[in-house]
Amino acid sequence: MPGAAAAARSILTQLHEVMAARTHAQAKLNRVVDIIGEALDSEVCSIYLLREGMLELFATRGLNQSAVHVTRLGVGEGLTGTIAANIETLNLDEAATHPEFQYRPETGEEKFHSFAGVPIVRRARSVGVLTVQHVDPRKYEEVEIEALQTVAMVLAELIANAGLVDEEDLGERQGAQSGQVVLDGLQLVKGLAYGKAVFHQPRVNIEQTVAEDTEAERQRVYLAFDKMREQIDQMAGQAEFGVGGEHEQVLETYKMFAYDEGWSRRINEAIDSGLTAEAAIERVQQRTRMRMREIQDPLLQDRMHDLEDLANRLIRIVSGQLGTAATMGLHGDSILVAKNLGPAELLEYDKRRLKGVVLEEGSHTAHVVIVARAMGVPVIGRLRNLRGMVREGDMLLVDGDAAKLTLRPAQGVLDAFETRFAQKKQRQAAYAKMREVKPVTRDGQRVEVMMNAGLRDDVGMLNVTGADGIGLYRTEFQFLVSAALPQRDRQTRLYRDVLETAGDKKVIFRTVDLGGDKSLPYLASDTGREDENPAMGWRALRLALEREGLMKVQARALLEGAAGHELNVMFPMVSEPWEFDAAKQVFTSQIAYLKKRKHKLPSAISYGVMLEVPSLAECLDILLPKISFISIGTNDLTQFLFAADRSNPILAERYDWLSPSILRFLSRVVRECAGQPVDLGVCGEMGGRRLEALALVGLGIRRLSITPAAVGPIKELVCSIDAAEIGSAMQGWLANPPKDLRAELQAWAEAHGIEVE
Repeated sequence: MPGAAAAARSILTQLHEVMAARTHAQAKLNRVVDIIGEALDSEVCSIYLLREGMLELFATRGLNQSAVHVTRLGVGEGLTGTIAANIETLNLDEAATHPEFQYRPETGEEKFHSFAGVPIVRRARSVGVLTVQHVDPRKYEEVEIEALQTVAMVLAELIANAGLVDEEDLGERQGAQSGQVVLDGLQLVKGLAYGKAVFHQPRVNIEQTVAEDTEAERQRVYLAFDKMREQIDQMAGQAEFGVGGEHEQVLETYKMFAYDEGWSRRINEAIDSGLTAEAAIERVQQRTRMRMREIQDPLLQDRMHDLEDLANRLIRIVSGQLGTAATMGLHGDSILVAKNLGPAELLEYDKRRLKGVVLEEGSHTAHVVIVARAMGVPVIGRLRNLRGMVREGDMLLVDGDAAKLTLRPAQGVLDAFETRFAQKKQRQAAYAKMREVKPVTRDGQRVEVMMNAGLRDDVGMLNVTGADGIGLYRTEFQFLVSAALPQRDRQTRLYRDVLETAGDKKVIFRTVDLGGDKSLPYLASDTGREDENPAMGWRALRLALEREGLMKVQARALLEGAAGHELNVMFPMVSEPWEFDAAKQVFTSQIAYLKKRKHKLPSAISYGVMLEVPSLAECLDILLPKISFISIGTNDLTQFLFAADRSNPILAERYDWLSPSILRFLSRVVRECAGQPVDLGVCGEMGGRRLEALALVGLGIRRLSITPAAVGPIKELVCSIDAAEIGSAMQGWLANPPKDLRAELQAWAEAHGIEVE
């Protein structure tokens, strides 16, 4: 058989004539199945279309004609229904071996063994299925499958124009309601915002799929590529939130996709098959979406979203339909509504009027989240069927702190939200006054209130909040936004910039905590197996020690980046003392290497560990003489102690930081460190909550590392308490735990005039 492009072009040429003919739709479909069957030398070719929620056999060559308009399958039922439900391609040499196979006797298909089918997709949903079958057991060749996929795209236009499928307007209106609705989503960027709903992207409808002149279509694509790349370069140069941040690396990775020759080559191949420029881009985009459904790795899925974003941009340019909400301009305070969003598209919006973003998809590692955080725009993701529930212009309340979206709020709810919003602004202004205040308890105990960071831009919050330093700098973020392992010089620049921006304030760098839920395609496990429990799997120091080159490069980058500065290095997820010894040895060998070459070294180096794995507490007597500091990572520690996955909502009630078992564990660690020259602190969400922070001070913790937003509230709290009083109360509660320690602590705070909400 000829190549995919030639095969598809041969079929499309004939289909073009069929579509232009003045015959009724059924006659056209009858002719279509004959053309495809003959071109692919296939004994059966059938078209199923979605009608009233069922897939109806509309035309066939090779099956019993009496089954046409009689055989109906539910979406998800049988092989055909599976293709429609999953928007996937099936190619089987023996159809009956597939677990979803169903035999329909009225079709007379019992003698056919091979089966292949592709979805007919319109507006990102299946509206039908195109299938071929053969008597002999054989898989269809890749060129035949590609030809089928291209033909299916043209069929989508034919059947839509003929009104053969249920044209439910899934786009943005289906299911739109009136009245207040509250949706729970995924917290991506914290913050509060309210404004009118604005849809990011109107759908570009492709009016013509079959090309009259392929060379003319190719030139249109070339010009569109040039214009798109020019737009991306211009946006990258106009970013307004600082130089050298991780958002720049995001845009560099995004630009890499825009200049990807493989992508443009695939679009050219689609044009060779006889498609118009718009249809060729959409054809490649459909293949990308199908690949995304097969990819389990969330980070790789996010990168595919970037490619989808670029394809949307390209198709708008080539079609001349350039209008997005960004290019048309926002009018008043707006909340952007989208399925997903690319980083460059977010940068196009007027930052004075864009107040929040809500997405049907989205994830913590998505590039748009990094850019939104740098812009200070709250984002909620994973709001299923959002675009079907919202109308343009609806009032939306975005609670990024609680990951809740309120649609069309009642007046009382809106008034309460506006009051809360104003109060938050007032509190932020009040906390800003705490910037120069040292957090000292009423009885003179100094508590270090430090902040967590992961972006270069976060370091600027040191001056805004007045934090004592950075108690946790998450170095893995640079790895998460890169398409490949970051080069040593890039890592070195980042660490140097962070230290220089921090000035005389301490920065504790945590070595990479990758793996688990932060997997990277370029650091896949050698076992080839996925972790069944990622939080307890091949991650953090375990991964870094196994990938020796990874840790060596980071160690050298930290040492060179901290030349002339104090360097504080913290190793994550240490389970036993030997792991600390092995990690420190990597640094020791790199120090020797740099000394030999007379490189400038840090003025001082301190090593510490994250205490997250409970087993480490059993070996503190061995470890303490070797280290300068310990940071208790309360997020992971608590889930390990309770054997309760902190991401599982069913177990949320069991994940309580004020449980006696957690507090007793922490108290024991405090006692073991007492009298030792080791700085003990807590980093994690627990220290950023006022009631929990009160308990930690009572246990004897004198260093907290928390989110920048929590620094002001916790400094204020520290100044309002007497450490000796709360320490005495905590000892009593831990010796004889009350039924509800949380309620007991809250009552104690209220009695002592301490605000803990």
